[in-house]
Amino acid sequence: MQAIFTFLGTGPSAGIPLIGCSCDVCRSSDPHNQRLRPAGVIHVGDKVLLIDIGPDFRQQALKFGLSHLDGVLITHAHFDHIAGIDELRALNFQQKKSFPCLMSKETLREIESRFPYLFQSNEEKKSKSAQLDCQALPKEAGETDFLGVKIRYMSYRQAGMKVTGYRIGNFAYVSDIREYDDSIFDELKGVKKLVLSALREEPSPVHFSLTEAVAFARKVGAEKTWLTHMSHSVEHNWACRHLPPDVQPGYDGLTIPFQMNPHA
Repeated sequence: MQAIFTFLGTGPSAGIPLIGCSCDVCRSSDPHNQRLRPAGVIHVGDKVLLIDIGPDFRQQALKFGLSHLDGVLITHAHFDHIAGIDELRALNFQQKKSFPCLMSKETLREIESRFPYLFQSNEEKKSKSAQLDCQALPKEAGETDFLGVKIRYMSYRQAGMKVTGYRIGNFAYVSDIREYDDSIFDELKGVKKLVLSALREEPSPVHFSLTEAVAFARKVGAEKTWLTHMSHSVEHNWACRHLPPDVQPGYDGLTIPFQMNPHA
């Protein structure tokens, strides 16, 4: 069975254009250089699964016609990946149900701490905010059934924070990766379509550089890798020319078909 991933955002934590910046990328009229905060959506069978829900979620949902969701996969608890979580209330009202959300135990604790009102038992208060049905992943890596979809997951770290990568079929989404154990490559074996974060050409203490991302993708053995979480120092056409053909910059709205059978 074929599924489709769509980039809702490929920008860094502050987005592009960056407030107050007049660099060539921030002033660019090329839509490939206008990057919302990192997120994506997967259509698999009759299910629609969101990956991360940052501060641009409302804009992304309107821009890309996202009017229905079945569940949310959350990578970690940094602001640019969870700040739009209460925007789910609009879809709660329309779909008349709580939203299943999959994440690590650590991420769940952070969300409970930052958005305590989402977890209050008072029904009157809950009706004014998003209603979540959170499922915490039990281990560092493994496989789980989420809404009837088999999802593999793996853990790594960024600046001390635990981050979860997700794999569905021969597709994987690995964002905000910096510190990892080599066992991650066992989890990614057979992945043909990879989304991977890379901040800029120069080294960063919290993200891969472009060169590091290429090396990681090659070690995974993916046929094609698309980069996300790119800063305003990465101009789209420049990156297309300077990166190898099998590792290219993603852009908001790009769709990637993949197979649910990891060996297909």
